[in-house]
Amino acid sequence: MANKVTRILERARRDAGEAEARVIACHGSPAAVIATKAEDYDLTVIGAKGAGAGSNAGLGPVASRVAEHATDPILIGRELRSESGTRVLIAADGSNASLSAIRTLTSLFDLDGSEITLMHVAETPWVHVALEDEWDTYDEEEKDATEAGIFEKEMTREGEIIVEQARDLVGGAGASVETILEQGNPAEEILSEADRGQYDLVVAGASGTRDLKHSMLGSVSAKIAWNAPCSVLIVREPV
Repeated sequence: MANKVTRILERARRDAGEAEARVIACHGSPAAVIATKAEDYDLTVIGAKGAGAGSNAGLGPVASRVAEHATDPILIGRELRSESGTRVLIAADGSNASLSAIRTLTSLFDLDGSEITLMHVAETPWVHVALEDEWDTYDEEEKDATEAGIFEKEMTREGEIIVEQARDLVGGAGASVETILEQGNPAEEILSEADRGQYDLVVAGASGTRDLKHSMLGSVSAKIAWNAPCSVLIVREPV
């Protein structure tokens, strides 16, 4: 077993290329040890699944626990998908966690030449509930005059402000930037875009408890971490 561990660590050192690499061998629960050690680093990188795993989506037991309980930025690694350049999808919701995620991305990664999409999803599945069957019979002017229509326009304006704030944080990174505004379920819309757009990385902020006995991922970030077809960078809400 010791020889196997040594071979694995040395292969990881070689894969690090020119980066300075330090090898640490520990005993105990892999997830608990990694989550604890993560506090000493700017970024912890872990594969989505163990060796020999099949589907690209999903998380293995170690990656799942680390993603749920580590307090510092976690990069869940999956295979690259884009054939030309690096494509990054940022879930921008205006929260402190989301803004922190963007700052972490720009400070730790070389984004020069990358393609970045800032995506804001207004969670409005109930906006038309009061109108139900009548809504389909309204023309655009009538819709805009209703309470639901006014609310929808406000949500759109708020989304535009949020993505522009995110654009300011990404500015200067040398990447091309585009924006997407959608309505619906945030996790589902982001995952759909991640798959459709052949992205290499999804970036999301996460807020939640800081009690290691409980999951600290919010529902949106948890769904993205589990189901994204590509790598995911999860950054906690700053204390």
